[in-house]
Amino acid sequence: MSVCCQLSDVTVGWAAVIRRSTLREQLADALREEILAGRLGPDGEFTVREIAEHYGVSATPVREALVDLSAQGLLEVEQHRGFRIKQFSLADFRHMIEAQALVHDGILRRRPPLNRWDAMPEAFTSIRRRATAARQSALAGDLDILIAYDLRFWRELDALLGNPHIGEFLDRLRVRCWAFTVPHLRRQRALAGRLWAGHPDLADAVERGETEETERLLGDSRDHALTLAVELTTLAVPRHPDRE
Repeated sequence: MSVCCQLSDVTVGWAAVIRRSTLREQLADALREEILAGRLGPDGEFTVREIAEHYGVSATPVREALVDLSAQGLLEVEQHRGFRIKQFSLADFRHMIEAQALVHDGILRRRPPLNRWDAMPEAFTSIRRRATAARQSALAGDLDILIAYDLRFWRELDALLGNPHIGEFLDRLRVRCWAFTVPHLRRQRALAGRLWAGHPDLADAVERGETEETERLLGDSRDHALTLAVELTTLAVPRHPDRE
């Protein structure tokens, strides 16, 4: 076999890997959105075959995407049955919020002032757009739009740290937090004014390098999330007539 043929075979092979990897990532993103929207599996269970048929793709990239989501803590593997959406408890939620607080506190104490963060003017322009959209959807109670812009806002804000490992860790925690709260929020008739909408204020504080104000707003977002979570889980507890 000639060298050219060998190179051609290698190129085709790598192209197939890239396409498969891209499809795997696209499926993982799509399934993550379905989970956060509360649309994936009415009973929380599904198989690789069901997902493959739904998206019209082969089983291999679906299985890989589901394994990725399992590694991110969104799914659990059911032996000989398939996958199940992971159910987080209020205690899990508290621990995730605590983990965020520890990371944020460490960042603010280790890297003050904030103007040392790697940020270009165009980065803040994009962050402010995300912040405005997140605030508007939060005030309107539009959960689907809020989740998308909230996650994008935090991802771009965390990217200013220049440490992708911290950003990835925090992003996974926030996705899990949404996975916990979404089922409870979906059962509420009105969400307008009940969701945290301080994104623009936080973006401004970070851009101005105001460490104390940034710390206060980060704490406010966490406190709001915890208070709302407790309220939602309390409402979800069934009432027994014989105990009233």
